[in-house]
Amino acid sequence: MSIEFINKSEFARREGCDEKQIRRAIEKGILVANSEGLLDSSQVKSGWRKSNRRSNLKVVSDNSDIVRTTENVRESFARTDDEVNESAEEAAERLLASGNAPLLNYADALQLKENYIGRLRQLEYEQKSGNLIDLELAQGVLFEEFRNLRDAWLNWPVKFGAEIAADLGLEADKVVEVLGAYVYKQIEQLGEPDAQFTRS
Repeated sequence: MSIEFINKSEFARREGCDEKQIRRAIEKGILVANSEGLLDSSQVKSGWRKSNRRSNLKVVSDNSDIVRTTENVRESFARTDDEVNESAEEAAERLLASGNAPLLNYADALQLKENYIGRLRQLEYEQKSGNLIDLELAQGVLFEEFRNLRDAWLNWPVKFGAEIAADLGLEADKVVEVLGAYVYKQIEQLGEPDAQFTRS
């Protein structure tokens, strides 16, 4: 059975209400429209106008339900190494057979899909506008900067040891050796850079 998508005015005509009500219901998340602004005709007479409509359709503002649904979907779609090369059909069969895949009604599934599309568009925008950078690139830059700082500190005793020895009236070789040992000990304590780019 194919899905019939209709515009807001046709939806309002079938429901016997004003088109403004349809627009408000979409804005509140009571009705779900696709990316082109069309509605699935199966939502007609679905009880969205009743006072208990929250039990029939999840409202978008109810973030806890959306988050829980999103987490369930994420967990359900996690794959082991053996499952990475399976086809979409095989993956669908596996998920349905496991019983772990949440079976959503059409409105919830459409809302979840639209949320993910919106998030992807936002990520693309943030990346193109320069607000987001690639994690691998950031780790590479951090590693290079740390290595440059490490090298600069390892060269510091040789560079300034003779001047410090002259200021103190000591042997240059001895001062360079002592400074080098302490600088090396400090660098050993610092260890390798371990950047955590996730929020705690």
